[in-house]
Amino acid sequence: MQSNTGETAVAEQPAAQPARKAPRAYEAQVIRTERITPHMVRLVLGGPGLDTFETGDYTDHYVKLLFAPEGVEYPAPFDMERIRAEFPREQWPTTRTYTVRAWDAAQRELTVDFVVHGDEGLAGPWAARAQAGDTIRFLGPGGGYAPDTAADWHLLAGDESALPAIATALERLPEGAVVHAFLEVADASEEQKFTTAAGVEVTWLHRGARPVGEALIDAVRGLDFPAGDVHVFVHGEAGFVKELRRHLRIDREVPRERLSISGYWRLGKTDEAWRAIKREWNEQVEREQES
Repeated sequence: MQSNTGETAVAEQPAAQPARKAPRAYEAQVIRTERITPHMVRLVLGGPGLDTFETGDYTDHYVKLLFAPEGVEYPAPFDMERIRAEFPREQWPTTRTYTVRAWDAAQRELTVDFVVHGDEGLAGPWAARAQAGDTIRFLGPGGGYAPDTAADWHLLAGDESALPAIATALERLPEGAVVHAFLEVADASEEQKFTTAAGVEVTWLHRGARPVGEALIDAVRGLDFPAGDVHVFVHGEAGFVKELRRHLRIDREVPRERLSISGYWRLGKTDEAWRAIKREWNEQVEREQES
């Protein structure tokens, strides 16, 4: 599921963060595919190229898929630093960031979900056509959030792009956890089933003809907040993320360090166009909402 995702646009994390390591490049083969909803395709990747792949404790791990321009081949072994040094920029791989839905360390299998809308985009159409044996390179993994089990309760909200990370977080939460989870999808056919502990429930919101994120804004604003320390995860289209950030920080007075908030994508912007402006956009949002 595209998350543009580990590269946060409006992201709140604790101030002290360990230095980031340069992401490694991996090569994997498609093991199997599954159409899990009309517009969601699941790919399971494997092969010897994942023998050294590992994830940590985060539930929002992401990888950057690499797509070479048509007709361009890279020398072996694949090395992004060498490519950037020796190839013109227009021949560099195009990246698309997707959240890891699952990592099976025993089987060395990586599961990634993709939203597919016909021929729109790059990674979605590739995933829709993918067959067992196809090869894909990627960088990663990254990530920065996992539900804090010490929190009194949890709030999770997102659109389709955040569904893999939210599903993974909900599967991690223990029985008895107090959770309010809101997931917005196009309609009932796009709902997914996943295993959670007893008492952990999801509210599915059907967008229909409404603008993306509008139902999420209404649901979170209308929520009767439980007492106590809340840990928040809100990810998805940048417009509604901005509005919910304002509501949570200003109206609800949730501390910044208890928020994981990210604009994974921006309505009306290509992936490249959004990445080019999102740092500046993020800084502007913080200036507006923290002043």
